[in-house]
Amino acid sequence: MEELEPEEQFLQYARNGDLPGIQRLLMSTIKEETHININCKGKKKSNLGWTPLHLACYFGHKDVVEELLKAGADVNLPNNIGDTPLHKAAFTGRKEVVMLLLHYDACATVINGTAQIPKDVTQNPEIRSMLEAAERTEERKLEEELLDAARDGDLSTLTQLLSRKKPPDINCTDLLGNTPLHSAAYRGQKQCALKLLKSGASPNIKNKNGKTNQPKLAITTGSFSLLFDSKKKYEGLLLKSSRFFGWRSCWVVLQDGVLSWYPKQSDAAANVRRQGCKSLTHAQCLVTKDSCFFTLKCFDDSVHHFKVSPKKDPEAARKAWLDALEEHSAYSTHYCSQEQGSEEEEEVMSLGELTNSLQHVSIMIRSVSTELESPTVLPLCTVRSLKLEQEVEKNKILSEALQTLATEHHELEQSVVKGSSPRSALSEDEFHDAVSESDSEFSLSGFETVASHSFEEDEDEGSVMLSSPCSSPTSMLQEDHHGDEEEAQPNGITKHRTSLPAPMFSRNDFSIWSILRNCIGMELSKITMPVIFNEPLSFLQRLTEYMEHTYLIHQAITSSDSIERMKCVAAFAVSAVASQWERTGKPFNPLLGETFELVRDDLGFRLISEQVSHHPPVSAFHAEGLKQDFVFHGSIYPKLKFWGKSVEAEPKGIITLELPKYNEAYTWTNPTCCVHNIIVGQLWIEQYGNVEVINHRTGEKCCLNFKPCGLFGKELHKVEGYILDKSKKKMCALYGKWTECLYVVDHAAFESHKKNDKKVAEERKSSKAGCSEGQEEVPTPAADTVQMIPGSQLLWRIAPRPPNSTQMYSFTSFAMQLNELHKEMEGAIPQTDCRLRPDIRAMENGDIDLASEEKKRLEEKQRATRKNRSKSDEEWKTRWFQQGQNPHTSSQDWLFCGGYWDRKYSQLPDIY
Repeated sequence: MEELEPEEQFLQYARNGDLPGIQRLLMSTIKEETHININCKGKKKSNLGWTPLHLACYFGHKDVVEELLKAGADVNLPNNIGDTPLHKAAFTGRKEVVMLLLHYDACATVINGTAQIPKDVTQNPEIRSMLEAAERTEERKLEEELLDAARDGDLSTLTQLLSRKKPPDINCTDLLGNTPLHSAAYRGQKQCALKLLKSGASPNIKNKNGKTNQPKLAITTGSFSLLFDSKKKYEGLLLKSSRFFGWRSCWVVLQDGVLSWYPKQSDAAANVRRQGCKSLTHAQCLVTKDSCFFTLKCFDDSVHHFKVSPKKDPEAARKAWLDALEEHSAYSTHYCSQEQGSEEEEEVMSLGELTNSLQHVSIMIRSVSTELESPTVLPLCTVRSLKLEQEVEKNKILSEALQTLATEHHELEQSVVKGSSPRSALSEDEFHDAVSESDSEFSLSGFETVASHSFEEDEDEGSVMLSSPCSSPTSMLQEDHHGDEEEAQPNGITKHRTSLPAPMFSRNDFSIWSILRNCIGMELSKITMPVIFNEPLSFLQRLTEYMEHTYLIHQAITSSDSIERMKCVAAFAVSAVASQWERTGKPFNPLLGETFELVRDDLGFRLISEQVSHHPPVSAFHAEGLKQDFVFHGSIYPKLKFWGKSVEAEPKGIITLELPKYNEAYTWTNPTCCVHNIIVGQLWIEQYGNVEVINHRTGEKCCLNFKPCGLFGKELHKVEGYILDKSKKKMCALYGKWTECLYVVDHAAFESHKKNDKKVAEERKSSKAGCSEGQEEVPTPAADTVQMIPGSQLLWRIAPRPPNSTQMYSFTSFAMQLNELHKEMEGAIPQTDCRLRPDIRAMENGDIDLASEEKKRLEEKQRATRKNRSKSDEEWKTRWFQQGQNPHTSSQDWLFCGGYWDRKYSQLPDIY
């Protein structure tokens, strides 16, 4: 029989409970005769990802478990699906092993890949009771640490505890009923008290003596002293880092929760030539080992770097600045949170506190009145009033100039476009559709939230796509593509529709400038866009368009070679963004708790998705093969960057595809989407960035480059990349366009073709030297189709759109079928399903006025629900997904809990 490697032998001994064998191998490791990692993980099918401790716990070998723990085995190390040894012992009902693991500090609150902690996997009531007691012990231990840190003023430990994934109860109490806030107040630990208040500690909780005055005087009235103390300016000379000029000296002023900087002290005194300012609401200070250096991170994610002078005690100077910034941040955060929550909360104050506050305010008013009447203040008021008038006039002139420019540009475009086909050039109004990829759920629907969903969709399921090379009319249709079969579907559909109930409205009479010109000075997130810019789909339905090319997954499953499977998965990742082509309408943003399901027998899958978060907006989905042959899941949320002339949306969230037949998992993220010419000009979109598809079992990767269009649009829509084995050797090359097709070819042939192509391009460039070249505003590709390299194999080609697509929001056939609702379905789907949204249904039926009214009603209803939930301290709980660790990437993800397809929809929220 073949002799096993030492680590595999070690795993086998643990599995079989062979204590002498375990001891022998451990002793040989101590003597350095062999090298064994006590936390090694199995590589065979029978023990894949399991450590020796996992195996011994699962099979109940207590003596082996004890020996491994004594030798230093990691008691909380998860296996490949997130289970710890405690999960395994609890699952198999090993009571003595569970007690032993808890004795060695096993954590009873670790969440595995199916969002379960150890007590959730056991059927033994005694073990469940033990684990619940262990949970309470762990929680109480953390609470004691929090109380100690508050008493001792240990700010670093306090911050670390409050930053945990599952922090201790911030309002926990000791034996006397004192909370951490009481403890910090009694001991005069001001920084700890501020940190606790900013983290949500309640100043109104009474201890067992019924006292709240001391903490209130120390902190809540201390908040009065804090707020009034903060009016005392803190200023001084600092070095500030600039992207272009490096470190430059400036005079920095802290006043009323605002950080400002000026070239000189005299400028600050006269309040002129201010170079910049930042509100310190929710600001954070970061330090490094350099005693002079510190970083300020503001609420809008902007980062500013400062240095104190190294000449005179830099550590003390830096600490003084950090303390001042912390106090001003608390001041600004306190007032901002009060203003935002003023409609939702009512703060109860004692009569004595109210009297003291009124007296203090009266004194301050008299003081300010005296200062205002002083002769030195009046000239300053006059100067500022004059400056304000000048700025208003300047703003008016610029607004009129921009409006004139936009109008002229629009008229010029219309004169050029008259002779063009609708798909060859988009009007400026079509550009507005893409710009309005905004938030309809939150009443802030502007460019920032555009990115929140619609630009996010550009990365995932498609949003705006301007003129791009049309697919060849002879595009290949795959065998089981789009089911028009007559088979009965589980959701009640017998045959899918081929058009919408009503065609789309023309957007030519609507202009984005008419909205923007009335919003000068407003935040982008406060701009509300009209419903005319929407398309009759929810973002959850837009996500489902990922599944249009499911046949590629089935091709991967039938391939026995891992490289062939990678080709199919890579093609599936590229095809997912193809539905964005020419889609200028934005989907409706889902309401919190909204769901969507789709069952397709003809394509062999079923899918459920849910809007799991409101701020930030996160949509989670889970699809699985009807034959249990694949699982496809992920959660999508974008990060928006506004560059003035363009909006860039960087997608956040991991996409995971699992093939159980081969025990393989593939993960990737989507490319970045950029929408150009936001203010003036014809809108155009490009996808760019690197997408890395990883096979976590074999180590093989597919590195795809979605190429930026370049100066003259030569690279527009192009995708190129290689498939690499685990040693990073190139196996083959992929090329094509995400709007059209994807090919695979030998990497040597691809590189040779690239070199020849480059030579031809250089020759053309030299032949045109000296000729005048007019750059087009919107890049157009050199050819309408991909130039095929000899020896290439077609992996995927986009199917042609239906003839009525232009009148139906440029929908694909698959997209037209997503929102259809038959009477048979109404009793099967839950009340939170997108198909039941009245605003989407009204728009699909062509009733724009009703759609607008319903959209507004739903937004107001959601705000009212959120306000009521806040007043009752009720937390929102997702129904079908839970946040947990992705078992393949170890990153946070939203994982499907199961139970949806049981069709037991009780206690669902009333969101419509």
